[in-house]
Amino acid sequence: MKAGESMPEKSHGSEAVSAWVARWAHLVPGCYVAGGRVLDVACVLDVACGLGRHSHYFLQQNYLVASVDIAQAAIDSIANSLSEEQFANAELVVADIENGPWPFAGRQFAGVVVTNYLWRALLPTIVQSVAPGGVLIYETFATGNETVGKPSRHDFLLQPGELLRACAGLRVVAYEDGFSANPDRFVQRIVAVNEVPKASNGAPMHQKSPHPASISAARYAL
Repeated sequence: MKAGESMPEKSHGSEAVSAWVARWAHLVPGCYVAGGRVLDVACVLDVACGLGRHSHYFLQQNYLVASVDIAQAAIDSIANSLSEEQFANAELVVADIENGPWPFAGRQFAGVVVTNYLWRALLPTIVQSVAPGGVLIYETFATGNETVGKPSRHDFLLQPGELLRACAGLRVVAYEDGFSANPDRFVQRIVAVNEVPKASNGAPMHQKSPHPASISAARYAL
């Protein structure tokens, strides 16, 4: 949600899971494994999570999830809807990420998910929050949306190629920019991986599990 906004009747994060997120979620590693040893259980960061549709989605798939939003009511709603086990796997943060400090300074995540949210000053921080081997899944409104509805302010609409430029240091697996119907909107969306350095034999230094289909050498499942 945007700073200073109250939750509308159909609140951000209460919609169905984004088809873009669901399509590419398999690229988010479940954990990192090297030499047969689990190094880290994967955590997904849900930025400007609203009522937590994607937080719920990844918790149901047994990921750890960090969710951040400016609205206390939104975070409380997520907390009240979780099972005891899910609550133990959730980090719920109320923070003004536009005017205050980034609440995850120095941390990186196996997955970073952003939908229907744009604050340009945060784009470098969001990209830097993707751990080696991790994936950024981003989808929000783009230039042209002012002709069909809201948001209509250019501050909140991505310019052509803007996500490509923001992700210049990552490997882009998928990218779309254009009109989408039902409901009518102009959107830009990207999936980009922070590729793991390869060992001398050309294999990734870290294997990702339990989603082996997500990476095979340098090719990604589409």
